[in-house]
Amino acid sequence: MRTDLIRKTALTAAGLAATAGGIAGPAIASQATPAEKAAQVTTDRKGHSERELNVRYEAQPNFYYCGPAATRNALSVQGKNIDVDAMAKEMGTTEAGTNSINDITPVLNKETGSKDAYKSVEIRENKADGKQTDKLRTDIVHTVDEGRAVVANIAGTAVDTDGNTHSFEGGHYISVVGYRDGGHTVTIADSADPNMASYRMSVDNLADWIATRGYTAS
Repeated sequence: MRTDLIRKTALTAAGLAATAGGIAGPAIASQATPAEKAAQVTTDRKGHSERELNVRYEAQPNFYYCGPAATRNALSVQGKNIDVDAMAKEMGTTEAGTNSINDITPVLNKETGSKDAYKSVEIRENKADGKQTDKLRTDIVHTVDEGRAVVANIAGTAVDTDGNTHSFEGGHYISVVGYRDGGHTVTIADSADPNMASYRMSVDNLADWIATRGYTAS
């Protein structure tokens, strides 16, 4: 069910232009063409406070497909390869974007094969509090340890662990595909720019990036 607090998301052309440039983070190695790069996360250290999942990365084909693209990248860690156009139809994606995380969750459940695999979680306030940040960290660790990726609806500006700024004032969707330091640092697969396909961010910064919106996790 939609709420007013998980608000409509469209990745605008301005939002794409504002994304920081740079080199893809160490988790994802790119190949193929600039428009579409395959990727893999090779670290898998469950039980040692860090784990990263294998991602077959694809960039989004246009400015408003961030929802389907993030979901497609998330499902790729389960070995699934789903056409983003078909996924966009299921989500009701238009040039205005994908309405909310609540449109992502049913698609993830359908493709995962379990109606209870994913659940939407809201962060209603303008800034995440400690309890919400701790829950996000726990949810990411649990989901990744289950071999699945988290999909998050974010808005505004956040800084990664390398000091790069990522700005999506109109909103955006990303996949969270790994963690380290017990979940205090997370690995993001971002469909917006194949030159910055992967980066790491503190879970505190990610929680504030999600604030007023939501994410879906196991």
